[in-house]
Amino acid sequence: MSGRAGTWVLRGYVLLVFAFVFAPIVMSLIFSFNADRFPTIPLGGFTTHWYATIFADDGFWRAARNSLVVSACTCILATALGFCTAYSDYRYRFRGQGAYLGIILLPPTIPLIIMALAMLAWFSRVGISGQVYSVVLAHTVLTAPFAMAIIRLRLERMDASLEAAAWNLGASEWRAMREVILPFCRPAILSSLFLTAAISFDEFTVAWFVSGLNKTLPVHVLEIVQGTIDPQVNAIGTLVFLVSMTLVVLAQLMIFFRIQRSAP
Repeated sequence: MSGRAGTWVLRGYVLLVFAFVFAPIVMSLIFSFNADRFPTIPLGGFTTHWYATIFADDGFWRAARNSLVVSACTCILATALGFCTAYSDYRYRFRGQGAYLGIILLPPTIPLIIMALAMLAWFSRVGISGQVYSVVLAHTVLTAPFAMAIIRLRLERMDASLEAAAWNLGASEWRAMREVILPFCRPAILSSLFLTAAISFDEFTVAWFVSGLNKTLPVHVLEIVQGTIDPQVNAIGTLVFLVSMTLVVLAQLMIFFRIQRSAP
């Protein structure tokens, strides 16, 4: 196979993968404007009734508020923990460092249902289950490793002598952190904020177990679809997808533009 033919085959394969992944999302977007209650083709007509219905639903707004609060708090806590972990791994060498990193990166490898049950058991034991901050704590544990990985990769690109040079010029460790480390890590920190917010905003399994009556949007969607087909789900799903994709794209742009500016 020639190089040109191989390139076209690869492009076709990538397009098929994207079509397979995004086709259900596109259909959900289309059906959210379908006048018929059931998702059938041909469509029954164009309507914004389902959006008007969810916007008039107090339960939707409570769930949306909870999701926004949870994702905002989670991204701040997870990024702060991720930065501290990444910097400690970059700055110091100590016995058991490999095990330290392994434990930190462990949560995303655990099945979500196991993580959710463990979180529910622990929160119930200490008496904080069913609160909004319970979801924040659970999501922070789940997303902090992603922030740590992003920031650690950024630190890997920093000249190790910069911090020492700041110390030699009279800067304290805190001033060097403020004027050298944090500015250098700013793109990774912003990227981590957006990415962890997107993960938290979308997460369902853990939130369903620990949220109690303080439902997030994914949990609210589950309650709507139980035992019935409701077109509101398509409208809510479209809004959640747009918010999540916006956050993910912003996270990617933070890294991309920084790489472009750093390129010779």
